[in-house]
Amino acid sequence: MSDLFDKKPQYEPLAARMRPRNLDEYVGQAHIVGKGRLLRRAISADRLSSVIFYGPPGCGKTTLARVIATHTKSNFITINAVLSGVQSIRDAIDSAANNRKLYDQRTILFVDEVHRWNKSQQDALLPWVENGTIILVGATTENPFFEVNRALVSRSRVFQLLPLTDEDLFLAANQALSDKERGYGNYTVRFEDGALEHLVETASGDARSLLNALELAVETSVEEWPPAAGTEVYISKEAAEQSIQKKVVLYDKDGDYHYDTISAFIKSLRGRDPDAALYWLARMVAAGEDPHFIFRRMLISACEDTGMADPMAISVVEACAAAFDRIGMPEGRYHLAHATLYLATCPKSNSSMGFFDALSSVQSENAEVPNHLKDANRDAEGFGHGAGYLYPHAYKDHWTAQQYLPNGLEGRIFYTPSAQGYEKTICDQVLSRRELQLAAMWEREEKNFIPFESGGSVHKECLKTKNPRNRTQEENLTFSPRNTEFERWQRRTDENTGEILRKIRDTMMESANVVRHSRVLVMNGDNGVFLWELVRRCPEGLVAAFCDSEDKIKILEHYCSRFSEMEKPFLFHNSSFFAENFTTENWEQDLSKIGDGEFDKIFLQKNLRSLIQGEQIAENFARLKGNPRFSQSKIYFFAKISRKSQNPAQILGGLFENSEIAEKFSQLCEKYYGGSNFFEEKDISEIFAKNNLKASFFSQEFDFEFSLDENFFQGFFGEDTDFGRFAEETVSQTEFEAIKSEVKKVLSRRNNFVIKTYYAFFAAE
Repeated sequence: MSDLFDKKPQYEPLAARMRPRNLDEYVGQAHIVGKGRLLRRAISADRLSSVIFYGPPGCGKTTLARVIATHTKSNFITINAVLSGVQSIRDAIDSAANNRKLYDQRTILFVDEVHRWNKSQQDALLPWVENGTIILVGATTENPFFEVNRALVSRSRVFQLLPLTDEDLFLAANQALSDKERGYGNYTVRFEDGALEHLVETASGDARSLLNALELAVETSVEEWPPAAGTEVYISKEAAEQSIQKKVVLYDKDGDYHYDTISAFIKSLRGRDPDAALYWLARMVAAGEDPHFIFRRMLISACEDTGMADPMAISVVEACAAAFDRIGMPEGRYHLAHATLYLATCPKSNSSMGFFDALSSVQSENAEVPNHLKDANRDAEGFGHGAGYLYPHAYKDHWTAQQYLPNGLEGRIFYTPSAQGYEKTICDQVLSRRELQLAAMWEREEKNFIPFESGGSVHKECLKTKNPRNRTQEENLTFSPRNTEFERWQRRTDENTGEILRKIRDTMMESANVVRHSRVLVMNGDNGVFLWELVRRCPEGLVAAFCDSEDKIKILEHYCSRFSEMEKPFLFHNSSFFAENFTTENWEQDLSKIGDGEFDKIFLQKNLRSLIQGEQIAENFARLKGNPRFSQSKIYFFAKISRKSQNPAQILGGLFENSEIAEKFSQLCEKYYGGSNFFEEKDISEIFAKNNLKASFFSQEFDFEFSLDENFFQGFFGEDTDFGRFAEETVSQTEFEAIKSEVKKVLSRRNNFVIKTYYAFFAAE
């Protein structure tokens, strides 16, 4: 069996001679082999499990396998899938089984171009990978999720390698130029301005292409090779251009580049960027993509992304497709470009996605057709089908309010018109008719239905938003008035804490741009809300958490038992970050278990409730930045902005029977929330600025469902509460008692509310 890593003769190509021999020489792919990353830790500890390396040519897949071979104590076998078959697999398995039996030694099998094996060849490996006889290291330029057996992929960890950056390629070139043993370090190689840059730029992330071109440029720039040591070799820009021709467009009609390019094209149309759309179109045409495939995807986009904002889009694209069929190439490129530009410049609406909401309801609700909508031609006399149906053409404007959805789904919202293009012209009309239909239903159920607010103005605004939480609000407003439905709503509001934390967590994760290889630290991670989400999002990075309670750490560690050793987060018991005299000295013993490497991001799971707490966090974070592990870290935290959130007067005051008391209540709340106990975003930014830290932020409004009942009343208006004490000092006892009396009246009529709450999300560095 041949071994790709056998010692090579001296005349082998420069790209082969310069293959890195260890991780320190390896260039690029810092997201998976950088200090502290999962793969680097696994290689260094010789605890590698089955992996598949996936990426374009020249990005370092085979080289990484060679590095693994030099680091491991395991038996290392290499197979090229292009040149080998089932017999090679059997020989490798026999060798692995013998080494395991006789020497208790693991075997790592490296399969280059693993996607070239057929299904039966790949299946031959499954039982041996499963029982640990073989640890598979596969390399492929094709997406393994499509080209490698699903069963084999499920038993492996997939690492995607990216094209090398220009910085990486310059580093690879300089290594070759300075290495006296394997490269050109024995000569003085000089480049005309722009010559080396041309080689790097044209290589387009492919180190092999760069080194091959560099070899050709150097060895053809002298009369005889090899010259004497110390000879100066001058490479002109013309020689560089001749050494590396224009790189062929990377594209395959059935693989990743095909799907990635069409994805970029559609997303450019959706994003209304005509320049980018034309570029991706040209790239597909230049690579020989089937124009009918491009038109098919544009026809989908015309309804999915443009939709009702421009109903003519589908007609324009279909007309261009028909014209292309009549004319063909090359003139048909005009019709491809015309359809592309039309879609890239017209308004956008994805309101047709409401169909999938409706489909979800169909699958979850077994609703009957309402009696008045049933066919009256067959069963009108026996069953009364069609009775009560109102014929729209008999009414003004050929429309009248009546129920068209099944019983139990009345008022359910599936279509939300946007304010774009044509759809903007019909938006008010659609919403107005919907409100009239809801009003007709309320009139039928007035004894049981609980309105959101007098006059329904707030409800009208809810209908104008595309916020999916407001869709839930509409459903709550229009549910069937059975007690079971109301009890289910109450249970949701009682358990709303988890929903609030989930929304805050997800918003912070997205704003922090957490990626698979991020190294993150969570402060006060006891309840795991942030911790487990980060573990899911950073499988190739590192996650650590400091927790306040040892008991909770035991619970978290018990939960961790389902992870492999390399996947587990690091958990430490330490709450010193929130102390006044914070230092990282008592962290060092814990952090030494993590190894080298800095943290990218720090998450504070605790809601910032006061400026004093903010000052402490800012001061301690400034101290933390002095530690090399955290010098480049960003800290992310959140705070509820009570001044901008709906206060009780805004929620309840509109329902007071006495308007004067409602006004008093409004003034009282404005004074209370405008006081020094409550802060705004700029106050937090100023605190961090005092500590030479820059804090950026954005605010977001959430609609949360709450049940305001006796517990709320006592917690807000009680004698020992902040608001209660403030009220007694601000208004007369008579006025305060009148306010409480009105609030109790409102809560006696209803206690379910959707409350708008502002949270600010901060990033400090």
